[in-house]
Amino acid sequence: MKRTIYVVGAAIRNERGDILCALRAPDMSLPNVWEFPGGKVEEQERPEEALVREIREELGCTISVGKLLADVCHEYGHAIVHLRTYEARLVDGKPRAREHAELRWVPLQALRSLEWAPADIPTVEALLVEGGAQKGVFDILMRPRSIAD
Repeated sequence: MKRTIYVVGAAIRNERGDILCALRAPDMSLPNVWEFPGGKVEEQERPEEALVREIREELGCTISVGKLLADVCHEYGHAIVHLRTYEARLVDGKPRAREHAELRWVPLQALRSLEWAPADIPTVEALLVEGGAQKGVFDILMRPRSIAD
């Protein structure tokens, strides 16, 4: 039976609403695919605590953790990954790629243009549904109306 690895990820938004995406380095497992930054949850650690710690270690900045976006189990060849991804905002510092090949702020509508790690795809979809739903409400409220409406 494959072991289960518990991990967390952060969908960090900047002031423009862009999402921080991290390209896995060539020497990492699942090389050269994009993911939401984060890492493993240690024993006796809450997922939100693990996420703050991992972002501090990996990116050298501090985040505040928001709501849960996706809770995914994905089976890879070596293990089952249980990934919980949360919304997050920067509180202090500027993200720097310490372990990843690249960090990039990506507009919501461009997220699908990246090649994602399979376990992160449900989070991409959740962000797009959430962003689309918000935009849809805004568009309905702001559309021009005729007197007949």
